[in-house]
Amino acid sequence: MRYIMLINQGDSPTPADPERWATLSEAEQEQIGADYQALNQAPGVEPGPWMQPPEAATTVRVQDGRTLTTDGPFVETKEALGGFFFFEADDLDAAIEMAARVPAARLGGAVEVRPLKEGW
Repeated sequence: MRYIMLINQGDSPTPADPERWATLSEAEQEQIGADYQALNQAPGVEPGPWMQPPEAATTVRVQDGRTLTTDGPFVETKEALGGFFFFEADDLDAAIEMAARVPAARLGGAVEVRPLKEGW
């Protein structure tokens, strides 16, 4: 089955936030990089492109025929989407095992795993 893994960075340090990233040891930084690289190279994984931070988002709604925009994500920043992967897994348990390998899941974020609908 094909899944999407939605990565919510939460409070997890990333290289995009140098101040928070610097709170990690060099070994921790290298391990996070290696963990994401391993995910990117895992069979059946199709990594999504890097995204700008949630603050760069614009949320769009249409009310009464008018287009309304809001700067930033609609959700709280710590819950905002930070990245995604498409991947193949035999079942939900295997998909959960893959999601548990995402560094953000252990560093203050969360990973949503959602099966993709096949065929329209």
